[in-house]
Amino acid sequence: MKNTRYDIVFIGHVCFDEIVPFEGETTVSPGSAVLCGAMAAAGAGARVAVVTKMAPRDEGILAPMRNAGMDVHVIPAAETSYMQVIHPTADVDVRRMFHRHNAGFFLIDEVPAFDAACVHLAGICDREFDLPFVRGLRARGASLSADMQSFVRQVDPETREVRFRDPADKEALVGLLDRVKLDIVEAKIMTGSDDLEEAAAIVHAWGAPEVMITRSAGVLLRAGDATHYEPFSNRSTVGRTGRGDTTFAAYLSRRMEHGPAESLKFAAALVSIKMETPGPFRGTLSQVLARMKEAHHA
Repeated sequence: MKNTRYDIVFIGHVCFDEIVPFEGETTVSPGSAVLCGAMAAAGAGARVAVVTKMAPRDEGILAPMRNAGMDVHVIPAAETSYMQVIHPTADVDVRRMFHRHNAGFFLIDEVPAFDAACVHLAGICDREFDLPFVRGLRARGASLSADMQSFVRQVDPETREVRFRDPADKEALVGLLDRVKLDIVEAKIMTGSDDLEEAAAIVHAWGAPEVMITRSAGVLLRAGDATHYEPFSNRSTVGRTGRGDTTFAAYLSRRMEHGPAESLKFAAALVSIKMETPGPFRGTLSQVLARMKEAHHA
């Protein structure tokens, strides 16, 4: 990686996403938490780099990130991760997921040295990061965050279906992180509560100073002793895939120079724009600021 000071380095698998909607045609396109998150952060003005693990023959799917000016480091693997997402009902939050191919776990010795203010673990399932890897990154000194889907989404070794289960090392993992992102389903599994404020308080007590939880209507943030909530303003859900990844990446980007409450409004505005169009965020900073003024002002 270049001798550059990055705002955020995203680590995680890029993948092919096969989306099977309740109605309509099946599509296959590049996806992943890394792609959605990195594109959102870059669109918000952050200096972004990506560390991923994949088959070199598939590097063409990295073009959107490279074209957006990001440095992308590829750790070679035998295959590129492939996710199949099935929507069995009209409710876009009801999904069955299958992890058809996997690029393998990241090892700390594979990850190059880099200078970053923040490192974010953006996995798609529990086949990417383990506790020793997280400890290794923590020892490097940058602010560290993670999407807990990287640990809650657990792949059945026989059926390859992704099951949502409570991570065995959840408190140790959270205690290593400065910021944590969950959705309401993951929060209920990890804390036993589907009340956003209560769940965020429980995760915060495990040692993470800032905790974000998303749901279909909006996003809650626990930062220190304060709690903030911001509803989404999207006019459609055709771009729902990647909602949480985009929200958190936008928050991280804005949080570099702004407080938690303002950063949350920015993130809600950006992801609301993203959800109105399939694929990762491709808007502009000026569009996000305009949406903030229109629908997310104080």
